[in-house]
Amino acid sequence: IGSKLRRLPLHICSFRELVKLYLSDNNLNHLPPELEQLQNLQILALDFNNFKALPLVVCTLRQLCILYLGNNKLCSLPLELRLLQNLKTLWIESNCLQYLPEVVCELSLLKTLHAGSNALSTLPPQLQRLQELRTIWLSGNLLSEFPPVLLDMPFLEVIDVDRNSIRFFPSLAHLPGLKLVIYDHNPCRNAPKVAKGVRRVGRWSEETPEPRKRSGAVIEIMLDEKPLLPPAAKIEPEAEPC
Repeated sequence: IGSKLRRLPLHICSFRELVKLYLSDNNLNHLPPELEQLQNLQILALDFNNFKALPLVVCTLRQLCILYLGNNKLCSLPLELRLLQNLKTLWIESNCLQYLPEVVCELSLLKTLHAGSNALSTLPPQLQRLQELRTIWLSGNLLSEFPPVLLDMPFLEVIDVDRNSIRFFPSLAHLPGLKLVIYDHNPCRNAPKVAKGVRRVGRWSEETPEPRKRSGAVIEIMLDEKPLLPPAAKIEPEAEPC
């Protein structure tokens, strides 16, 4: 990590039992085809590099369950990403995405999606297919309304739409799985209504009566997902083994 590599040393591809590979904070913009030999790889970190496109060889690593692609120059994702059917965590924050690639909606086991700090103005309705999705981070985008598709995803536990342009929030009280909603730094005129026990972070969040005792589940999410850590300080989610 942080060696300012411009190319991946080929000898790394000979470690065929490798399970984790952290290549964060380098100057990489491509990967060698020999990377395909690492078929046991479960965690791959490519964040803080210079990728303008995701190298297709990444999509051959079928055992991947955690993939970090944040802080690159990605404007899209290849259709071949659908081959990563074991993927549970995908970080694509701080790229150049103007829309959420629909191929993400084909990652059926995905539990955590971090797509903050892009240029997203909407979300595809196909996102509803991701019935394992529990956490979605969308802070720092161009959302002018709360994404309607999220209203049809009762299994979501954490929704972060901080730092967008949302002026009105619909009620979220019908989402039985919801535990935390972050909506601060929006030009909204109302706080989203939520069910009892749901924690809200944003303007007017304390205007309506809420239980003062925060549930252990909410605290557990905050500790497990580490939402306040910068993307570089990644902590592997022990509660979600591959």
